[in-house]
Amino acid sequence: MKRKDDKKKDLEALRKDLEREPTLIIGSYEKMRVGQDFELRKTVRNAGGHYKVVKNNIGAIASEGLPSEAALKNLKGMTSVAYTFDDPVALAKALAQYAKENPVYSFKAGVVEGRVVNIADLKALADMPSKEELFSKLLYLINAPATMLARTLNGVGRNLAVVVDQGVKEQKFKSA
Repeated sequence: MKRKDDKKKDLEALRKDLEREPTLIIGSYEKMRVGQDFELRKTVRNAGGHYKVVKNNIGAIASEGLPSEAALKNLKGMTSVAYTFDDPVALAKALAQYAKENPVYSFKAGVVEGRVVNIADLKALADMPSKEELFSKLLYLINAPATMLARTLNGVGRNLAVVVDQGVKEQKFKSA
């Protein structure tokens, strides 16, 4: 059993993290084995996130007055919080993939960019393309008009060359 000082330190550390984090995903991990927990932590780390097991009452107290308050209030069962500073889609994808492979982990709620979201929204977030994929599509769309212009300009010259070549071969041009 933790001492009161240790609980207070945990509460303050969680409060600091919740104040800084625009995105967090709250999950349930009942009946999870140690090896599965290790893999979950590794998955979250690889996605650029952080993972903590949280007592429900400490989570509720730490989130008072923050955007995450509604998500961390009135929780039941074993609760964990995964959060990220960077890419919410990467974290949601990693956790959704982990939950698919390990049914002992499930989503409870989440906060994305300061807005409380439900389980369906988290799954929709996980289905979104990654940031890198969106950037590549955007760059393709920006580059496409220039590519089409270059092809068109090349096509005019190429077509003219083909017509002149055919005229020469068929001796359609008369010399003066």
